[in-house]
Amino acid sequence: MRRMTSEPREDWLAKVEAEGLTYAVDRTETGQSLPYWDESAYYVLSTDEIDHLERVTNELHTMALQAAARMVDDPRLIERLALPPGSRALLARSLRDPDEVSVYGRFDLAWDGTGDPKLLEYNADTPAGLVEAAVCQWTWLEETHPDLDQWNMVHEHLVKRWTELRASGVEVVHFAVGQQEPTEDWVTVAYLRDTAQEAGLETRGTTIEEIGWHHRHEVFVDSQDLAMTHCFAMYPTEWMLDSPFGEHLIDGRGGTRWIEPPWKLLLGSKALLPVMWEMFAGHPNLLPSYFDAPYAMRRYVTKPAFGWEGDGVAIHGAGVSEAVEATHTAGQELIYQQYTELPDLDGNHPVLGTWVVGGRPAGLGVRESRELITNTRARFVPHLMDAPRSTSDQVEAWLAETPHR
Repeated sequence: MRRMTSEPREDWLAKVEAEGLTYAVDRTETGQSLPYWDESAYYVLSTDEIDHLERVTNELHTMALQAAARMVDDPRLIERLALPPGSRALLARSLRDPDEVSVYGRFDLAWDGTGDPKLLEYNADTPAGLVEAAVCQWTWLEETHPDLDQWNMVHEHLVKRWTELRASGVEVVHFAVGQQEPTEDWVTVAYLRDTAQEAGLETRGTTIEEIGWHHRHEVFVDSQDLAMTHCFAMYPTEWMLDSPFGEHLIDGRGGTRWIEPPWKLLLGSKALLPVMWEMFAGHPNLLPSYFDAPYAMRRYVTKPAFGWEGDGVAIHGAGVSEAVEATHTAGQELIYQQYTELPDLDGNHPVLGTWVVGGRPAGLGVRESRELITNTRARFVPHLMDAPRSTSDQVEAWLAETPHR
């Protein structure tokens, strides 16, 4: 794996904005302009490295599912996560319900192409960064390196996943986002809605605030009083459980299939990390992680249970110290994870985001930062493989493989 400098396309900003990446140069709330999409560089990975990442991603996902089964049976864990009463029963029902629909998630890994990739966390409930990974970097590749390939079948697998849902008899899916949530969330929902429509589903948009409860029929409804049978919600499940309507979700009424399903909360929480370490201690792709204390770790990271984009994360130990203020995660249970150094490529520290769609590894997105903690100032940098473009027959063969949960 190596980082290469590159001359940006002359009209790069107009192109990525037209593809939906309207936050390509400004992700702050202060008006300060910061680059997010950055095609002045790109990452090159070999076919063997991509194959290795794919195997690791698949194994980590399988292990995470086993950890989720352990988590729903532990009432102490739900207490740690400060979830409302009855949440554990909901999560257990959701995990064991074969009709629940999980679409996607993203592992964040530390790796420089040598040794073993290390799991930093699993963004399994409301992962963003999707448009730039699935669409923008593919267009960049086609225009700048048309003969080379990229680990990127995210779009195809998303369409396939929605197609499977439609084949099960589903006709309509609502797509919801919080009214005050950032532009990135709105763009993610709009793109996912496009992939569902490509699969032949009818889609309807709503905000979380517009979702209501029909007391007589005991169902969740949209602003037009239409019952919501399936709803993709770009909204953290723990927030939904703590909302005024959370009690209806917890007691199983309403009949709505939420996407992602409630059990994905477990994989999206940092509590997954110590549970996986307890179950698979010494696994080469895991970092020692614990509840309550760092124990014998000389250098470690504290992470809030439901943090995102570095909020509330701090690095502790000899020779290294960095922290991000907890603006949204103050008071949450902290997880202690052994510190691992991110690669340093000319002062840039990449995190490899490997996507899982329909239970299968589907692609790669790279975010890099000048800081040790990947935060809101991180940049998305495209990647390519030093290999020729896959044929249509190869793509069809990969898509034909049977997905799992």
